[in-house]
Order: sequence, then C-alpha cells, then structure tokens
Amino acid sequence: MPAHTENIYFDGLAGVIDCAMDWPDGVPKGWALILHPNPSQGGTRDNKVVTTLSRACVQQGLVALRPNFRGIGASGGTFDHGKGELQDMAALVEQFRVRYPEVADKPWVLGGFSFGTSMGVQLYAQWEKLGKRLPNIVVLTGSAALRFRHSEAKAPEDALVIHGELDEVVPLAEVMEWARPIGMPVVVIPDAGHFFHGKLLVLRQLVQTRLKAL
Repeated sequence: MPAHTENIYFDGLAGVIDCAMDWPDGVPKGWALILHPNPSQGGTRDNKVVTTLSRACVQQGLVALRPNFRGIGASGGTFDHGKGELQDMAALVEQFRVRYPEVADKPWVLGGFSFGTSMGVQLYAQWEKLGKRLPNIVVLTGSAALRFRHSEAKAPEDALVIHGELDEVVPLAEVMEWARPIGMPVVVIPDAGHFFHGKLLVLRQLVQTRLKAL
C-alpha cells in the first residue's frame, strides 16, 4: 500500500475525535500518536511542528495518528483546559488498539508539541499506573509539561526532549526546571523559537535519528 493520509473518527466523551492518519509505504513497522498545541490558541493537527513529527515517523515506516482536540475541525465539544482532552486521548488509544490490532501490537511512539506534551506526560503516568503498554519512544517538543496539569505527569528517562533556545511561549528555563530533578537531558536547538521557524529540518532529523532505535 502506498503512502497516503486518511480521515478517520474515534469516539470521545464530548463527541467524535476527528483524526488524520498518515500511512507509510508498505507494511507499517509500528505507529505514533502525535498531539497538537493549545487549541484555544489556534493549535490543530495540521500545525507545522506536528506534521514534521508525523513526517519523521512515516519516513521510518510508522503510521502516524494526528487527532484534533475538542472543538477543532470536526471534533466534538469545546476546549476543556486539558481535563476532557486527557480523557479523550485515553479513550482514543484503547479504540485504536481494537480497530487496528495488527498495527497496535507493534512498537509505538508518543509525540507531542507544546500543549500536546502536557497531555502526553499525564497520559504516560496514567498508563504506567494502570499497567498499560507504554510507548517505546516519547518525543516532547516545545514542552509545556508543567502546564495544564490535572493528574500526575511523567516521562521515561530516555524521552527525547527538544526545545528552542529562544522559545518565547515556554521559556527554556521552565523546561530545565522540569527536567533537572529527574536528570532528563534536553536537546536545545540554537536560535530556535517555540514554533521552530527555520529549524524544522533540524527537528525532523533529530526525531528520525531517535526513531531508528525502534
């Protein structure tokens, strides 16, 4: 099957979850869930950082799932400041496993940008506590892990955390405050802002290098 993108829907607690699903060439080697930035500030699954992460995953043979959070695109509901969004994403992953078992049984990646990283680290903590299957690789870009907290947040020690030196939305110091106590390395891209303008190729290359570990 050639590479292509399809639009699919899952069931959230406030209505449908509108998703883009990017397929690689041939038989998928695994899959990735990529979570987008703050929907109340214009964040969508089509954000350039999100699509860059997706492209990196697809080029490594993974199916990339890009959901729209509540109120974005055809997704039901309205912005719930992270609480409802967490519930929706937990439900989405369970439904994905049932609908695409041949893909879901393979290695998988959890990726996020900005608001999406906050959702990701809280989901990771929930899955670990419940004994669920954890992602093989976690990628956090423009991390806002200390924001929109409704539950415990956690990431594996080998998570790939990429941040812009000149991030104007989430200052680098805030990310270091989160990473320092757990000794988590942070990859800093010089002169990059929050949206990695002019640095997306560097970002994609960093992610692809990490994904080769799959």
